[in-house]
Amino acid sequence: MNPLVTPSWLASSLKDSNTVVLDATLPPVGVTPPVDTRARYLAKHIPGAVFFDIEALSDHATPLPHMLPAPETFSRDMAALGIGDAMTIVIYEQEGIFSAPRAWWMLRTFGARKVYILDGGLKAWIEADLPTESGEVHRAEASFEAKLNQNAVKDFTQIQQEIAEHTQILDARSAGRFAGTAPEPRPGLSSGHMPGATSLPFTELVEDGRLKPAEELHRVFVTKGVDMTKPITTSCGSGVTAAVIALGLEITGAEHVSLYDGSWAEYAQHPEAVIEKNT
Repeated sequence: MNPLVTPSWLASSLKDSNTVVLDATLPPVGVTPPVDTRARYLAKHIPGAVFFDIEALSDHATPLPHMLPAPETFSRDMAALGIGDAMTIVIYEQEGIFSAPRAWWMLRTFGARKVYILDGGLKAWIEADLPTESGEVHRAEASFEAKLNQNAVKDFTQIQQEIAEHTQILDARSAGRFAGTAPEPRPGLSSGHMPGATSLPFTELVEDGRLKPAEELHRVFVTKGVDMTKPITTSCGSGVTAAVIALGLEITGAEHVSLYDGSWAEYAQHPEAVIEKNT
């Protein structure tokens, strides 16, 4: 299934009450002061879109960033937003491609079946001369029964096993952070990488604010030595851009893809973690 949809496809689907549109924009990393993406949503969004606040919808019982919440919590939050697990869900972000794939992965991992990403996001929508609106959107409560797909998510114990078994691990962080030559943005974390991991900065999959075409994505994966027929786990700094790689793998036909939810934020501070650096 191609998870990308065009602005014209979405425009023709908006009149269907079973279609819900989500703005899942996280503030870009390293920008000071932080970008208020919710305020930008309130100022301009696709008609009927609701704001999918990844931070607010994550697990707050752990100090790790963006972690999946408990299924019952996710069910309640989605129902309150008017998002049903049987609905057609279309996700976009305001600029570029960074956090929308994380929302796509969260919803898919909790059992939503028809989840798509607007190719090119809000920028492409506006460039297509399609209308926007402002203000808050309130939808009627929906039914969402979250069922966690255990095969889609990995924890530290499982990633340790994957390292021992030489499972393919693709790291979406920058080449410098992977090599250990550039610092991590989170204080106190060593940079470097997991033994046997492959560096694949998510930016290598992106061009002009959207994912590269499928054939170019495939070429990137082949160049990195990825075997699409074998299990692949994606990782990054906090589980967000790892989902960009997971999305690219979905588009190119990989079937056994999981995401390390804790990613480097968890791994690098674990006392049992082995960290390698390129010297």
